Amino acid sequence: MTFCQSNTSPFQTSPGMAGAHILVVDDDRRIRSLLSKYLSGEGYLVSAAANAREAEERLQDLVFDLIVLDMMMPDESGADFASRLRASDEPLRCAPILMLTALSETANRVAGLEAGVDDYLAKPFDPRELSLRIASILRRCRQSRPTAPAKANFGAFSFDLVSGDLMSGGVPTPLTAREKDILRQLVEHGGDIVSRQTLAKRSAGQTICERSVDVEIARLRRKIESEPCAPRILLTIRGQGYRLLLDPPRLGPAPPRGSL
Repeated sequence: MTFCQSNTSPFQTSPGMAGAHILVVDDDRRIRSLLSKYLSGEGYLVSAAANAREAEERLQDLVFDLIVLDMMMPDESGADFASRLRASDEPLRCAPILMLTALSETANRVAGLEAGVDDYLAKPFDPRELSLRIASILRRCRQSRPTAPAKANFGAFSFDLVSGDLMSGGVPTPLTAREKDILRQLVEHGGDIVSRQTLAKRSAGQTICERSVDVEIARLRRKIESEPCAPRILLTIRGQGYRLLLDPPRLGPAPPRGSL
């Protein structure tokens, strides 16, 4: 399989889609290389695997925003692997999947959709269509997430996403610009696991080393945890990343009796 050639400029990744982490799973080394290079050029973080076994190993270590999965692979087909993911625990069960297939028969496309993939793309394909489909899947997934509140509460603290102010009992807790960035990303993910790679990607498009993320997390724990060495709010999820345990949204006061 090869990309279709196009004389027009490549599709530009939509704002907000860049920085998403994509796992490319294809047994063809050349295709893995082409896909990884192209998607990296579109602004995505990209990891690659040659088969379902390697993909499973990557998924144990990292959290991905989307999986580009080849249908025909040795040992285990893409459809079978997708079915296993859908039968597993979160976050793998809901991982968005774009299936690549050289099979044009309706039955094979249906098999992929029945396995739980979000979309499929027939080979060969124009790279712009690949970008459009990936952006569309990511957009749908992000729209389905609850909108992050203007303020988030965790433990004894309240964090304002707009101003970046961290308060406890009316007293502000000083934060560095980088600490504010990390807290915003954790809150915007609504308590989900956020990978170190994602946290290392700054909003301005700059990337810091992942070790620096660990240092910033340690500093944040000293500010928000009563026992930083035994955290209860900002958790490490081994092999996957970090998770901030948010308090449930606080409801407003109940209306007076008899009122509508």
